[in-house]
Amino acid sequence: MMRDYVRLSVESLKHRGLRSWLTIIGVFIGIAAVVSLISIGQGLRTAVAAQFNFLSTDVLTVQASAVFAGPPGTGVVNPLQEEDVHDLEQLTGVDMAIGRLIEDTKIEFNGRSDFTYAGSMPDGEKRREVERIAQLELADGRMLEDGDTHKVVLGSNYGETDRFGVAVQPRDDVFIHGKKFEVVGLLEKKGSFIVDNMILMNEDILKDVFDVNDTLDLIVVTLASGHEMDVVKTRVEDYLRDARDVEKGEEDFSVTSPEQEAESLDATLFAIQMFVYVIAAISLIVGGIGIANTMYTSVVERTKQIGIMKSLGARNSDIFTLFLIESGLLGAVGGIFGILFGVSIALSLGFIGKTFMNTDLLRASVPWTLIIGAFVFSFVLGSLFGIMPALRAAHLHPVEALRKTT
Repeated sequence: MMRDYVRLSVESLKHRGLRSWLTIIGVFIGIAAVVSLISIGQGLRTAVAAQFNFLSTDVLTVQASAVFAGPPGTGVVNPLQEEDVHDLEQLTGVDMAIGRLIEDTKIEFNGRSDFTYAGSMPDGEKRREVERIAQLELADGRMLEDGDTHKVVLGSNYGETDRFGVAVQPRDDVFIHGKKFEVVGLLEKKGSFIVDNMILMNEDILKDVFDVNDTLDLIVVTLASGHEMDVVKTRVEDYLRDARDVEKGEEDFSVTSPEQEAESLDATLFAIQMFVYVIAAISLIVGGIGIANTMYTSVVERTKQIGIMKSLGARNSDIFTLFLIESGLLGAVGGIFGILFGVSIALSLGFIGKTFMNTDLLRASVPWTLIIGAFVFSFVLGSLFGIMPALRAAHLHPVEALRKTT
């Protein structure tokens, strides 16, 4: 019986070919938007989470508030000072405080150039602590050592050919901020666009090349064993409020852990996704209204057919099921094409981001649950908007239906 319903529904949709396809377009657009946006959004959230997953969890990052977008800690009115490092290390629960400098710069090699960030590396024990916190490991060459001048370690992306046409190798010379440096090592890939594109150089030479005074872009605070993160964080914030003479709620600085930064970014991305989903939902509603309109028109056009079917013994439930399946098929067909198009858009954008924009942030994540869910939703959407027309068709009186067509 169900096979007959489906066959009759397919034949009816074929008979109304152009109108059926125009109706399907509404669902197609909505499902394509939902699938592509969810895929790109999920890929972006995964990529952002990867930027923090490799960091140690026993650290706090202190930054002054910036007045414009740029490297962490830059563009601030009241920057952190080197004396803050010494004072923070005196707080109970703080094991070590490490000042870092991050400068945006141009790196040149093989006649090509790229814009990235240069990060400072401190001397002695603090150098080893930075390597531990960021889990820096070598893919080739060696790490920087105390006393190295005009030597750098590069992120893993510079060991690939897509950046300069040829891969940078240890002992190659690169120009950074117009000065020549020898590459002594390449880092292992971390999946972080920051670390994988970073230039590491010793603090003294970075200050000289970029003409930096005693200010800092950020301070990394590590916790002493046995102390709670929230308690130490509160002590650091209290010190900074006093040192910078600001009241609670008016801070010109931030103290965050890797988990907090990841959660904050994820919440922001989720809010953006929800806004875009609302727009996509509007497209789906429009598509659903199109299905309802098509099915109502079909009921009017097929009044005689309905009357004949009922006079031959068709029950109300048979008529209702037939029209409900038709509307569901409209939604399902629109869903199939929408899924295919949406996945194609998402994968294409991911390819463009990787190939032409050289970024891993723009990527697509298309789980099977999304594909199955989108298909089921499109069928259910079509069925829901077909319920009222199907009920109208089912409750037509056979004599009245035949009389209206004579």
